[in-house]
Amino acid sequence: MTSPFERFDDGDVRALIAEYPLAWVVARGADEDDGALLPLVGVHDAAGRLTEVVGHFARSNPLGAALAADPSATLMFRGPEGYVSPEHAGRRDWAPTWNYAQLTVRGEITLEPERTGEALDMLIQAVEHDRAAPWRAGELGPRYTRLLDQIIGFRLRVDTVRGKFKLGQDETIETLRAILDNHPDPGLRRWMRRLNRARL
Repeated sequence: MTSPFERFDDGDVRALIAEYPLAWVVARGADEDDGALLPLVGVHDAAGRLTEVVGHFARSNPLGAALAADPSATLMFRGPEGYVSPEHAGRRDWAPTWNYAQLTVRGEITLEPERTGEALDMLIQAVEHDRAAPWRAGELGPRYTRLLDQIIGFRLRVDTVRGKFKLGQDETIETLRAILDNHPDPGLRRWMRRLNRARL
């Protein structure tokens, strides 16, 4: 039987990557120290399913050599998280816990030097789009070309997506509502509401 924490949909995957784009990228053949934290952008098909993840890294990053030897990689996204005290639950007979969301995405990475600018533009659009005056790479002037030469774009084609969204789905409705009323983290509360929307 599937754990309630493993029940999520494509919209949850899309939202988590959009809100928490910084992920560990680990190549299968890499040394344990060669994992890298990188900001990433999800690509979704017409049905909303995650099909690709796009990013870039410095050409000096050891991850590049590891991926050239074996393109298999794992991406690990950490979403909202936070300690939940019995005080938040309004119950002294309730054990404290930690609520969190995580995604593990596996697939093969293709290095795409010819599309590095596109990968960079996708990230800039993703993180700047809701600002009053979104920044654009062209504002760097001639420096942009020099910086672009120092990075390389890549694309992971998704094989599997696994997630764990431990956000109060196992709590009674009374305890869940108490936590939502009392927990100080608005982001965590919002995600708890999202994953418990059928009960609230």
